[in-house]
Amino acid sequence: MTSTVPASSTHTRAGSALQAVFLDMDGTLVDTEGFWWDVEVEVFADLGHALDAAWRDVVVGGPMTRSAGYLIEATGADITLAELTVLLNERFERRIYRGVPLMPGAERLLTELAAHNVPTALVSASHRRIIDRVLASLGADRFALTVAGDEVARTKPHPDPYLLAARGLGADPARCAVIEDTATGVAAAEAAGCRVVAVPSVAPIAPADGRVVVTSLEEVDLPFLRTLITRMN
Repeated sequence: MTSTVPASSTHTRAGSALQAVFLDMDGTLVDTEGFWWDVEVEVFADLGHALDAAWRDVVVGGPMTRSAGYLIEATGADITLAELTVLLNERFERRIYRGVPLMPGAERLLTELAAHNVPTALVSASHRRIIDRVLASLGADRFALTVAGDEVARTKPHPDPYLLAARGLGADPARCAVIEDTATGVAAAEAAGCRVVAVPSVAPIAPADGRVVVTSLEEVDLPFLRTLITRMN
């Protein structure tokens, strides 16, 4: 699917208008961060290990390899990273089979972006099989492209996923707004040179240069995102 933006939306005399919006998936658009933790707890219980609740803040928002690797090391579970990745993805996919709940404000924001023809990308550390399942609830036609964690050599917190999304939409990263819910995702977006709206889902995120923090997507709309770009460029 491709999207175009009217000239009045993409260019100003200062060349500082919003060119694209990139959104994280788990915990940002869909209320699934808790699902991932529940699945991790269940899988490790099957392996004979109990997870410490304090580890949740460590693994939230991270790529599967980092999160799963950390939990193997922390528990000493007798399982390989490849084996655990398969178990986690299969259990999570079963969990979301009948749909996933959207975060407050997600439906309205996606509808508004589509109505104004703003190029929009879904950028997630989740694997392609999971993204495709969630898109059944989100609506695949709302995104000009999607980037999965197993489709890039380095996923979040590295900038690669967001740089790939910007190239795919022909956008300048500095003219792109990113909406993320974890410190890992925020780090990736900022490393790519994007402007960030943080909507913390599990662990707090502090405001910083080039970043604003809100409590809900209900606070985010297209004028807000446009102002974010013009104010910070």
